[in-house]
Amino acid sequence: MRILIINPNTTARMTEAIGRAGRRAASAETEIIAVNPADGPVSIEGYYDEAFSVPGLLAEIAKGEAIGVSAHIIACFDDTGLEAARCASLAPVIGIGEAAFHLASMLGHRFSVITTLSRSIAVIENNLLKYGLAGRCARVRACELPVLSLDDPASDAAAKIGAEIELAKQEDKAEVIVLGCAGMAELAARLAARHGVPVIDGVASAVKLAETLAALGLKTSKIGAYALPRPKPYLGALASFGAR
Repeated sequence: MRILIINPNTTARMTEAIGRAGRRAASAETEIIAVNPADGPVSIEGYYDEAFSVPGLLAEIAKGEAIGVSAHIIACFDDTGLEAARCASLAPVIGIGEAAFHLASMLGHRFSVITTLSRSIAVIENNLLKYGLAGRCARVRACELPVLSLDDPASDAAAKIGAEIELAKQEDKAEVIVLGCAGMAELAARLAARHGVPVIDGVASAVKLAETLAALGLKTSKIGAYALPRPKPYLGALASFGAR
């Protein structure tokens, strides 16, 4: 089984960390391939960045399809380009946000999400509404750290995220915590041990769900919303995404 994990931003060191998290979660017989596009924003922090990351994401999906991967994972908590990727792929596509929300809903009555910047709160809240899980989420919180500072020891990321976890427990009455950024993946186990609640990392969640779907031979339905794109010309810089 081969699973492609796509970091939709262009920062290679973040992709490497995501790959490590994916391999820790994967079964021994699963090969994890972690990639990022060459073109696009260095981090995804809001709707504008998201829009410019989708073409690069879809190009990586196409490469994964060409080598016959068993599943694709979009390793941005906003689930950037998820619907478009499902249209472009025969293999299942899982977003780390959606995966984490579903697992969290099985482990406690209500969960809170700790994300990076406040500008990401609306994106996550809208996704929760779309997935039908808004009622299970007590609150989406921001620790006010930029994505690319999460692996900088000077940022004190674990302490700042930990402070939000304690507030979520006390103020939100959250029973489960979801880490709202792929860049937080390597902190999950440490934070769970320190704060005494389940802490969900979306990368690990998505890997285990991808393995399950692949093992069961399940693929995305192609008879409706996620049907393959209709062949048509695309012009200019996007010509490669056109008629197949």
